[in-house]
Amino acid sequence: MKKTILCLLFAGLAAAGFAQSKAEQQVADAVSAWRKAMIDADKTALDGLLAAELSYGHSSGKIEDKAMLLTSISTGQSDFITMDLTEQTIKMAGKTAIVRHKLAGDIQDGGKPGNVKLLVLQIWQKQGAGWKLLARQAVRQP
Repeated sequence: MKKTILCLLFAGLAAAGFAQSKAEQQVADAVSAWRKAMIDADKTALDGLLAAELSYGHSSGKIEDKAMLLTSISTGQSDFITMDLTEQTIKMAGKTAIVRHKLAGDIQDGGKPGNVKLLVLQIWQKQGAGWKLLARQAVRQP
């Protein structure tokens, strides 16, 4: 009986440790909306998700601001056909969220098909009622 109670207590504590806070869930939802907007090349949706001060770093070393990224995505210069995000973690620091994940996807950059496997760091900031992508840096997976 005691073992059963201890096992149930431990399982409940372990599950609670993995539960997301409300803010973490909002950030996860924003990341999901960003992913969809990137695949759909939805300039309006992206515009609403990106901070005016955006610094967007590519694995190639190229850095874009908000206007440059919106143009690159909406014109098809940079085109994600598929994008899978795995092993995502979210750490909160007040009104800032640090998001890390692995990104694997099929792309069409400058008309050339390819695929990418990246390690990504995103910084999201609570601005008004929503979360905005403030910074992003990607590196190629070794």
